[in-house]
Amino acid sequence: MTSKEWFKQAGFGMMIHWGLYALPAGEWKGRRMPYIGEWAMQYFRIPLAEYRSLARAFNPVLFSAEEWVKLAQDAGMQYMVFTSKHHEGFAMFDSAVSDYNVVKATPFGRDVVAELAEACYRHGLKFGLYYSQDLDWSEPNGGGYTAGKTWCGGEAYWTNNWDFPDDAHKDYSQCFEEKIKPQVKEILTKYGDLCLIWFDTPQTISPAQSDELYRMVKTYQPDCLINSRIGNGHGDYTSAGDNQIPDDDKGDMLFETPATLNDTWGYKSFDNNWKSAEKVAAIRKHLNERGINYLLNVGPDYLGRIPAPSVDILREVGRRG
Repeated sequence: MTSKEWFKQAGFGMMIHWGLYALPAGEWKGRRMPYIGEWAMQYFRIPLAEYRSLARAFNPVLFSAEEWVKLAQDAGMQYMVFTSKHHEGFAMFDSAVSDYNVVKATPFGRDVVAELAEACYRHGLKFGLYYSQDLDWSEPNGGGYTAGKTWCGGEAYWTNNWDFPDDAHKDYSQCFEEKIKPQVKEILTKYGDLCLIWFDTPQTISPAQSDELYRMVKTYQPDCLINSRIGNGHGDYTSAGDNQIPDDDKGDMLFETPATLNDTWGYKSFDNNWKSAEKVAAIRKHLNERGINYLLNVGPDYLGRIPAPSVDILREVGRRG
């Protein structure tokens, strides 16, 4: 079976957003954010020095790759997509490119990507990785500074412009060459066969840079699919907008809807607006009947636990078949 044939019949997958943002869990210095939890650093405009200190407190002793993979399979999911690096710039794998990673910067000291990859391979679950190729709030030249964009709280830029305010002189190509490309190579060459690479939020990246990343993936892993959020018209399949549920039949297209179980992707301790198992099953049926994969997200907490309501919902979805 080719990678495209596999994707077309996969139907249902688990996305996992997990990083340092699980520690503030949507709150910072007495304030709660109304937006998605993984954007805490940007929403609260947390200075990089303060945010990086969260790594010293990140010790998710209850994390179990085996339990996560088993939950995905119990729910009837065929693949897993994990955030190897989100916009905060912190890598959830052992990177030689930057010490700002889960192995070198935390008391936990374990390579989360490696453990998930091994568990997926052991149990026959396809494994893919999310990587934020444009936004990186830990880098002076991280992308996202396209003029005219608005985001959390009306801020004009998606970049870190509180630590590094001179957007006019930022050089994303430096970040691209020195961090993005080398880390993408790492995730392609260190963790076995990947079913897909899930890029996100292309704002600053140029057509030539998107093309270079696309060719890099195909060089190291020819069968690895690439989503459309690599930017500039590249990609092997289309990722819909977050939580978008199309009504049209996609025919032979490769198409996927990324969606949440509550209202956030990264963990927020006070977001209890859970979809019922009945609702999740109905959305899955609606999408699959139209040839669309349903990539459903869970956001583990700072101890490494997938929240109990998520577990209950997904197991019930699996029982419904």
